[in-house]
Amino acid sequence: MHLRGIRSYFAFSAEQRAGILILFAIIIVLQSVYYFFDFSSLQTISPNKQKWLSMQSKIDSLKESNPKYSKKIYLFNPNFITDYKGYKLGMSVLEIDRLLDYRKENKYVNSPKEFQAVTQISDSLLNVIAPYFKFPNWVKNKAESRGYIKYEKMGFAKKEKIVLIDINRATQEDLIKIYGIGEAISLRILKLKESLGGFVSMDQMTDVWGLSPEVVANLNSHFKVYTLPLVNKIAINNASLKEISQFSYFRYALAKEIVTYRSMNGDIRNIEDLTKIKGFPVDKANIIALYLDFN
Repeated sequence: MHLRGIRSYFAFSAEQRAGILILFAIIIVLQSVYYFFDFSSLQTISPNKQKWLSMQSKIDSLKESNPKYSKKIYLFNPNFITDYKGYKLGMSVLEIDRLLDYRKENKYVNSPKEFQAVTQISDSLLNVIAPYFKFPNWVKNKAESRGYIKYEKMGFAKKEKIVLIDINRATQEDLIKIYGIGEAISLRILKLKESLGGFVSMDQMTDVWGLSPEVVANLNSHFKVYTLPLVNKIAINNASLKEISQFSYFRYALAKEIVTYRSMNGDIRNIEDLTKIKGFPVDKANIIALYLDFN
């Protein structure tokens, strides 16, 4: 190909040259924005949260304009800060979400320093809100135990004897004292106890969602079942499908299988008959038997 023919491909009109210059300018601007701007700091906030924050700002401004309004902050556990609570404390949405994501992993902060490390709040904000933090007693006791204890008299210190509490009489405050149990898990334990009418064995702690084997072991070292509770037993041979399916250990599909077995084979005489039914939790048979009436 002649040189003249090749040069014809690179011959541009004045308008084309101007367009090429503008295109290069746009590319340079976009590259500069990409280089200097940190896109990782962006976080998408849902429209509902944006609407809520804007509305809450108006409400707060009206409250603060009232001369009779006085802002009070009560002691609280920082592990259970909600969106609204964090907003009231002056935390940003990103800082609140960092804490919520940390808590979704079933982890807890046990000091103001750990709270700052997770949320990345400023030192000034931490100094303002940290005096209102209230951690469970076991956190304080654990921190104190790290130091040396000076005894007035020489000799061996006696190990404090743990007094076991009946799990069916335990309060939420009693449960939260156990390392690894917070407000949410303690409520799950109490809710399961209420639905069953009481626990018949400490083995039932493994039925509570979110309890690790270590936490279950801690529970067993502080609680026990002293006496079997007086539960309203399910008349397994007369109960309806709905009544059976409402039992915590029976799902609807299993309840349906039980009713079908009962209609085809007659009365269920004992727990062994139930273990023959497909899907029955055989490993929990001894516990389930205590909640059923076979008469």
